[in-house]
Amino acid sequence: MSFYVVELSEKLEGGRTQLEVSKELGIAQSVISRLWQRLQDDVTAKRNRRSTASDLSRQLSSATGRTVSRQTVYRRLGHIGLYARRPVRCVPLTATHCRLRLSWSREHALWTPQQWSCVMFSDESRFSLQSDSRRTLIWRAPDTRYHQENTIERHRYGGEGWLVWGGIVLGSRTDLHVQSVTMAGHIYRDVILEQHVRLFRGTMGAEFLFMDDNARPHRANIVDECLQS
Repeated sequence: MSFYVVELSEKLEGGRTQLEVSKELGIAQSVISRLWQRLQDDVTAKRNRRSTASDLSRQLSSATGRTVSRQTVYRRLGHIGLYARRPVRCVPLTATHCRLRLSWSREHALWTPQQWSCVMFSDESRFSLQSDSRRTLIWRAPDTRYHQENTIERHRYGGEGWLVWGGIVLGSRTDLHVQSVTMAGHIYRDVILEQHVRLFRGTMGAEFLFMDDNARPHRANIVDECLQS
């Protein structure tokens, strides 16, 4: 059936009518119509992942001249494996960031569990106390949450909230640090590095490796000086 879908797509996009394609392929015109409609649903949702079911319903009704309900849109997209989900938010990465991360991953691909046990990965998340008026859903297939087209890049959060920081190593973790103020370079140094990270570094010695991201407070001069001390 996938062969027919590709062929009918090429013919219909080339200007042939559904009746002509039906005769050429020996398939009932009603089948051609259903396959073409499903293909249009799939392509429209994937090209416009942030369109709502109402948006897609209006677009399809306009294109086909038939009324298409929101419930029909949900069912049809579910049949082809697309579901409404919240997009993942991530820090924008440049081409250089991506290249360096890939290079680092390849260099450490053969590390042993013993070597990884000396690496601390850390991250921080901010939890907003205000509603997110920019909350949107996207159409995506299962197991594609972190695909690039399903993410939204955000430099920072706005509004009031609580910031939570934590670090993990193989078989252990830091205590969670919670604060109600924005992270700054001096707080990162005096609280995160001095009160949390330094304890693990003292235990693991020279093999200890601390991983964080390139958030502005993490790259302050006073932080770099502390990390090198």
